Amino acid sequence: MAKFLSSLRRIYLTTYNWTVFVGWSHVLYLSLKTLKESGHENVYVAVERPLQLSQTAAVLEILHGLVGLVRSPITATLPQISSRLHVTWGILWSFPQTRKHKLVSSLVISWSFTEIIRYSFFGMKEALGFAPSWLLWLRYSTFLVLYPTGITSEIGLIYTALKYIKGSEKYCIRMPNKWNFSFDYFYAAILTLLIYFPGMDLIPHMYRYMLRQRKKALSKSKRD
Repeated sequence: MAKFLSSLRRIYLTTYNWTVFVGWSHVLYLSLKTLKESGHENVYVAVERPLQLSQTAAVLEILHGLVGLVRSPITATLPQISSRLHVTWGILWSFPQTRKHKLVSSLVISWSFTEIIRYSFFGMKEALGFAPSWLLWLRYSTFLVLYPTGITSEIGLIYTALKYIKGSEKYCIRMPNKWNFSFDYFYAAILTLLIYFPGMDLIPHMYRYMLRQRKKALSKSKRD
């Protein structure tokens, strides 16, 4: 029974990783093609649906960690996925005025390269039991560049959206109401921005975690 469940787990995770890999590859192809042919203003329109599907699929990674399918800690997975979902749905989808910004291109390209490398790495690990050394190096090294560019793009787009959030009052709940509760999406977006600041420990914590993982993975690779 245990062997059957182990095989089922491997089949599921292999399918999941390669499916999302294809999704992000499609996003990258469309973004680069559009950037070359018609400029950054049209990148979001070209990648909207595959971007939404590929990014939202990452929610399953939280469930994978919760049920023990993978060993990745929720404390590292949840903040990254939450911030990306916020930008994908709470900013770009909710406020069309942000979609033609130059940072959309850097955001999409940074996310795409990161996820293509990550999902191909884990896809090969699940399917074959190992990944080539060059892919291992890419998996634990490219974040040194792609993580800052992705984070910077996220911050820039949230900041750009603030005036549109404030002007539209979208997603705001005003009192009086039957729940006796109020919510202002503008201030929620500002609070989200504060999480990105170096003075807050969340982002440095994630970066330190990835550096530790890099050192551990590359050291193990050398020993093998």
